[in-house]
Amino acid sequence: MDVLHEYVPVPEFNDSAADWLIALSVAAAWFFALLIVRRLIRRYNERLQRRGDSNLMQLLAATLSRTTVTFLLVLSAEAGFATLTPSGTITRVARSVVMIALIWQVGVWSTAATSVFLEQRRAVTLETDRAAAGSLGIVGVIVRMVIWTIVVLLILENAGVDVTALVAGLGIGGVAVALAMQNILGDLFASLSITLDRPFIIGDLLLVDDYTGRVEHIGLKSTRLRGADGEQIIVSNADLLRSRLRNFGRMRERRVVFTVGVAYKTSPEALERIPSLIRNIVVAQEGARFDRSHLVKHAAWSLDFETVYHVLSRDMQRHMDIQHAIQILIHREFARAGIEFAVPPGALAADATPAREPQTLTR
Repeated sequence: MDVLHEYVPVPEFNDSAADWLIALSVAAAWFFALLIVRRLIRRYNERLQRRGDSNLMQLLAATLSRTTVTFLLVLSAEAGFATLTPSGTITRVARSVVMIALIWQVGVWSTAATSVFLEQRRAVTLETDRAAAGSLGIVGVIVRMVIWTIVVLLILENAGVDVTALVAGLGIGGVAVALAMQNILGDLFASLSITLDRPFIIGDLLLVDDYTGRVEHIGLKSTRLRGADGEQIIVSNADLLRSRLRNFGRMRERRVVFTVGVAYKTSPEALERIPSLIRNIVVAQEGARFDRSHLVKHAAWSLDFETVYHVLSRDMQRHMDIQHAIQILIHREFARAGIEFAVPPGALAADATPAREPQTLTR
């Protein structure tokens, strides 16, 4: 062994080539063993995902399955170094590399755990609390930013960088960056305002200026709506909060106002019966609450009755079904009572006038 060590010198180490072979063997054995363990964890995680489990074991398995190959190599190399007798400089460098790799891997694990946890919470709260589900995406981005900021600072500190001076310098440079990115930061703070104040949540139907759509996603910079025709409407969060929003998703009931015009020749007795007739029609509808019905106007060619009722649901389909039924019944009851709807002067005459034959000009 002394002869082999004489021909294969290794600086900074007091070990023979045979010792190096042993160290490499130990490192390789550790590396392949750790790879096998990671593969088993990933298979277990996939099995839990197929079963739809959302518990602590699934969170732990999903987190450990994100272990990087680089971290496994560093651990294996450290296990091999443990069989050698390196100098103090090499030992310090090796410990620093292991610590940096560990900090980085903890950052990866923390990010994976955050993503899995928030996804589990989102799946649970999407049906029960859509407001919380909408804010989880923004919370996840903020948590990941905090994690990686801490990771970078710890790595720099282990690398010998003066973190205090760096943070002070970043604070001064941050003012210039904030001025240059004020629009982006405005959208970021608007997203935080949406998360905390919750003026709308995922699934709400919004009217923004001339656009109507249902909220699909609330992001850091923009909110995505799905229009009635299927198109996607993207609005920046800052513009969204500056706009006058109409949130139909927060409606408890719908107030409906409609007008019926009857002919002037309708008798006073029939006019007195119209409000009660309309009232009976509205009351007969399940899910509708009658408010009032009055003769409100002597128009130019009609006597106008205004009716107000409430649909006890925010569902648009239910609202239209009730409105359709009421209008059909009004026509039916008016025909039965001999009450005629008002028709603009000349409308019937125009409909009765036969179409003229085209004239041919001759000289």
